[in-house]
Amino acid sequence: MDTLRGRAETLKLARLLDVEPQQLAFLGELPVDDVRLFRERVVAALFDDDPALLDRIAAVTRLLPAGVAAGIAQKALGPRLAAALAGCLDPARAADIIDRLPACFTARCCHHVDPRRIAGIMGRLDDDIVVRVALVLAERGDHLTMGRFVGHLRDSALKSVLPRLDGPTLLRTGFVIDHPERLGHIVALLDDERVSSLIVAADDHGLWPEALGVAGMAGQQRARIASLTAAQPEARLDSLIRVTAEQDLWESLLPLVSLLSEDELRAVAALPVLRDPAVLGGLVRGVVATGLWAYLLPVVRVLPPSARRVVARVAGALDDADLDALARGVDEKGLRELVRPLIELMDDTARRRLLALPAFGARRR
Repeated sequence: MDTLRGRAETLKLARLLDVEPQQLAFLGELPVDDVRLFRERVVAALFDDDPALLDRIAAVTRLLPAGVAAGIAQKALGPRLAAALAGCLDPARAADIIDRLPACFTARCCHHVDPRRIAGIMGRLDDDIVVRVALVLAERGDHLTMGRFVGHLRDSALKSVLPRLDGPTLLRTGFVIDHPERLGHIVALLDDERVSSLIVAADDHGLWPEALGVAGMAGQQRARIASLTAAQPEARLDSLIRVTAEQDLWESLLPLVSLLSEDELRAVAALPVLRDPAVLGGLVRGVVATGLWAYLLPVVRVLPPSARRVVARVAGALDDADLDALARGVDEKGLRELVRPLIELMDDTARRRLLALPAFGARRR
C-alpha cells in the first residue's frame, strides 16, 4: 500500500502548504511514514504560530453571546482566523458558535481548522449541522477537508450523510481519510449494493487507485470488498487489472486477491487480461520489487497453462539477486509446493539456476 499511501500523504501535504501536488512529487522517493511524520510537523508549525494573539482574541470572544461571536467571525475575522480561533476555545463554546453560523461559512472554515482540534469540536455538534456542512464540502469537491473530518463523525451523522454522497466523492474522501482505522467501520455501514456501486464508480470515473486505497484500509471489510469486486463483469475487472499494471499497483491488488474464495480466484485467473504477456511480465516484476510471492503463487496455480508458461519464462529470466530473493521467499513461507509447477515450466537453464540456489539446496541436503 506504500505507493497509494504516499500519494494520499502528498495530496494532504500539498493542501497544507497551498502548493500543487506535482511540486511535491519528489516525496514519492521517501518512506511514506517519514512523509506522514513531516506532515504532522508541518501542522504543528502552521497552527502553533503566535498563540498569544489568538489567546487574546479568544479571551474576548468568551465574554460575548454566541450569536454575537458568530456575527463577528463572519464579518470581521473571516474563515482562516475564525478557524484558528475555534482551536483556542473550549470545544463546547466553539460548537455553540458554529451552531449559529451558515453552513457555507463553516465549510470554508473547515479548510483552515487545526486537525488536532477537530475531535473535541465534532463530538459536540448536532448531526444536522454536520450533514449540511458535509454536503457543502462535497458540492465544492473539497475531498481533502472531508477526509480530515469523516473519521470523527458519529454513526448517526454518517448514516445521514453517506446516502447523499455520490460514489466518486466517497472514494476520493476515503482515499485521503486522516483516520484510516475508522474506514472499515464506515464501509460496514454501507450495504452490498452501495459498495458495488462504488466499484462501478471507480471504473466509470477512473478512480481505481482510490478504490484500491480505500479497500486496503478497510480492515475486516477487505474480504467483502474483494468478493464484491470479483463478482463484477469481465470488462470491469479487465479495467482494474490494466490500471494496476499501468501504475504498478500490484502491492495493493494482490493482498485483496488473496482473500478470494477458490471459485472466485479461478474466475479472476481466467480473465483474458491475465493472458497478456505484458501484463503478466509487469506482475512478476512488481512482485519481485515487493516480495509478494506468497500472494502471487496461489494465483499462478489457477492461471491457464499458457499464462503460467509466461510467468515461468519471466521468472526464469530474473537476474541472480532477484531469483535468490524468490527462492528465499518461497523457502521462508513454505511455498515449495506452490512454486514447483512453475519451476517445471521453466527451461532447463532457469531450472538449474533456481535449484542451485542455497535456499533450495539447503532443504534438499
